[in-house]
Amino acid sequence: MAKEGQTPQAGLEAIASAVGPAAGKGPPPVHLWNPPFCGDIDMRIAADGTWFYLKTPIGRHALVKLFASVLKREGDRYFLVTPVEKCGIVVEDAPFLAVELKAEQAECGRVLQFRTNVDDWVACGPEHALRFEPEQDTGGLRPYLHVRRDLWARVKRALFYDLVDMGEEREVEGVRMFGVVSNGAFFAMAPADSLEDML
Repeated sequence: MAKEGQTPQAGLEAIASAVGPAAGKGPPPVHLWNPPFCGDIDMRIAADGTWFYLKTPIGRHALVKLFASVLKREGDRYFLVTPVEKCGIVVEDAPFLAVELKAEQAECGRVLQFRTNVDDWVACGPEHALRFEPEQDTGGLRPYLHVRRDLWARVKRALFYDLVDMGEEREVEGVRMFGVVSNGAFFAMAPADSLEDML
């Protein structure tokens, strides 16, 4: 993969050339790849989901989707990987953003379908959980959706309010919790009696 010192466009094309054959059709099996670490590249995923290379936004959506397909997380670090090399990148919050929500009815009841900013549809459920983290500065909640292999999408604020509208109360380990149900699973947001303070 390309390293620092190239023009953004030339560097992106070099990275894409290395990644492209590995991506192929369908999700690449990055969890099976363990190539040698080749150093960090100046690529960053901002908290709003924008990808940057050499501090310049990557404007081509197809390139972002390509790089996202070979993204791997190991502990708290993120890498772009191919079968032969692995390069570190910076992720400010979560690597993906959930930008669209559809509620569908199935045999198990309601299923929440989320579209990410790289056009993946994820059906929320036991294998693709929702979690809600406290906002440090506002005291509110920050929702995330598990996409794949410890990679998460931050759920846009507007969709969070949609989730609240669909929420319900259930008792969890003796505590009355407010949360949302999808695909037969209940995802607790906060204790029911503290909900107003968390929104």
